[in-house]
Amino acid sequence: MEVEFVGHPLMDIIDSHPINLTFKKENNLSDQPIIALLPGSRKQEIKRMLHKMLEIAEHFPNYQFVIAGAPAIDRSFYEQIIQDIKNGQPGLQCTLVENKTYDLLQHASAALVTSGTATLETALFGVPQVVCYSGNKWSYLLAKRLINVKYIALVNLIVDRPLLTELIQDELNPENLCSELNKLFDPEQRAIIEAGYSELRTLLGQAGASQRV
Repeated sequence: MEVEFVGHPLMDIIDSHPINLTFKKENNLSDQPIIALLPGSRKQEIKRMLHKMLEIAEHFPNYQFVIAGAPAIDRSFYEQIIQDIKNGQPGLQCTLVENKTYDLLQHASAALVTSGTATLETALFGVPQVVCYSGNKWSYLLAKRLINVKYIALVNLIVDRPLLTELIQDELNPENLCSELNKLFDPEQRAIIEAGYSELRTLLGQAGASQRV
């Protein structure tokens, strides 16, 4: 079919989001740099991904882990998962913020993000990230046979190269997560990602996509 790309509405939504200068104070956060956790939007997905993401928190004592709560999920659901993890990690320190994902990304130094639209949103806020995905083994194998794409992250698909590390299925383990998250704090690696994000914005087009439609 003949089509015309006119831009992406996220450009307008994100660029118009006001900067919340009091975000840390409002949510009782410390002055430590923030690692944002975006574990997804569905209960089964959140439960699986949050366990894996928080498993490495003890290896980053100089950072605070902050979870972005999905709008449709009750706070109690997250609190139960956090409590379950704390039973095995008594010293676990993490904070949940609800309906403030964009505010969180404005203040994050790095992020662990479940594959989906959130990877694109995180990139447009300029936050270096590791893309994570772990699903049902058989569903994943079936999808892999049916869907022929080089990457799962929207960012990588758009720039057409592995700009962001994708940890999928068995690759999503504590050792790899720690290693890849540490890389995000290397100035050289951050510069590469920053340049890639700039290219991403160019490829997505100028603001005003909805108006052009």
